[in-house]
Amino acid sequence: MIVFIVVLAVVVVLAAVVASNSIRVIKQYEQGVVLRFGRLIDTRAPGLTFIIPFVDVLHRVGMRIVTLPIQSQGIITRDNVSVGVSAVAYFRIVDPVKSVIAIENVHAAIDQIAQTTLRKVVGQHTLDETLAETDILNVNIREILDVQTLDWGVEVTLVELKDILLPDTMKRAMARQAEAEREKRAKIINAEGESLAAAALGDASDTMMAHPLALQLRNLQSLVEIGVDKNTVVVFPAPLMSTIGELGSFLARETAAATGTISERNP
Repeated sequence: MIVFIVVLAVVVVLAAVVASNSIRVIKQYEQGVVLRFGRLIDTRAPGLTFIIPFVDVLHRVGMRIVTLPIQSQGIITRDNVSVGVSAVAYFRIVDPVKSVIAIENVHAAIDQIAQTTLRKVVGQHTLDETLAETDILNVNIREILDVQTLDWGVEVTLVELKDILLPDTMKRAMARQAEAEREKRAKIINAEGESLAAAALGDASDTMMAHPLALQLRNLQSLVEIGVDKNTVVVFPAPLMSTIGELGSFLARETAAATGTISERNP
């Protein structure tokens, strides 16, 4: 009786061990790849599944999108400028069998190929292109990675340049360039304003030549504007001064004529 109980207990324990080793749970975002004696048997869908203990090996493969930070790479651009470029890549496994059979560690492989591709693509562009055309660089990197990772059952969905580190000397040079560009724009705007003002003054002078009284009215208006601030300096416009001079000459001639008449009457 004791022997029977012992045998029964051993059988129950063995059954529990076999059951624990044969029952597997695959999550919704995973796929199972089953190898039997090292050979591919099939893939398993999410849910409860069974394998043969000590014979089958189940590899769970995550099908979700994976975020892969690409650490900063020291890159020399086409115009011989040393920059540090970091990026981030997003990929997902679309063929779980290839990701298990074709490559040993798919995540490490994607990390390494992403770093080398980043250096290759950025090195083919100048610094200005790298700073201004990041969208084009992102597309080029993603296309190259897609070609490389197609045999691994991996699809690269997105690549984005995250940060571009410039040397301090290059930052100062770019700041001087930006300042010079702003000064150039300011001078161009000032010159355009002077040109418009000169054209307007030309039109005004034509109007005043056609209407001489307009110039006199403008002179009087200028005197009124000067007198508003209670200035002690009196400014006489040139036309007004010429008028006063002509008036003085007229008075002198009249005085001379009157003096001559009196002399003739009193010889």
